[in-house]
Amino acid sequence: MRLGIRRGRLIFFASAVLLAVSLCAGVIFSARLILDRAANADITALAAGRDVPVAPDSRPELLFARLTFLTTRDRFDEAQPLVNRIATTGTSRIAAAAFYDLANGRLRVAISHLESNDIDPAVPLVRLAKEGYRRALALDPGFWDAKYNLDVAMRLVRDFPQIETSGEEIPPEAAKRLWTDLPGVPRGLP
Repeated sequence: MRLGIRRGRLIFFASAVLLAVSLCAGVIFSARLILDRAANADITALAAGRDVPVAPDSRPELLFARLTFLTTRDRFDEAQPLVNRIATTGTSRIAAAAFYDLANGRLRVAISHLESNDIDPAVPLVRLAKEGYRRALALDPGFWDAKYNLDVAMRLVRDFPQIETSGEEIPPEAAKRLWTDLPGVPRGLP
């Protein structure tokens, strides 16, 4: 008879442990579901054009949605820390897309400057865009759109080798640039 009582207690104890583990798992999954729903609501709000603040330790998908919101509104200074954060915490796919999107925004603004013949602010934007495309390609070498846009940016502002000086000061006459960074469009016959 005692053997039956011990076996019953053992079954009761195992059932209680299994029930406690199940309850803990249920609570964890419920909390995760609530957090996912809140993140999805914020992503939906950002996609709809509402400015929603995002914590720096948020999920990479939410940071990416905020980055897209800021980039489409030409707020690059606010978007750059998000890209850096995504690059350190996100997957390489999301990080590559983040670098690509920020580079696209910068290139878009640079092209609008070039269309209005405002060259000075366009050159640094194109250089930053090229750096963004290169970082996206470093994370995802098969990212064809980044390759194509890098080629377009390379045609807009060329990378010329820098002249190395050995500690000498360059005279003011030599400091004038012989080549411009932005190639001109030839007009008329040669």
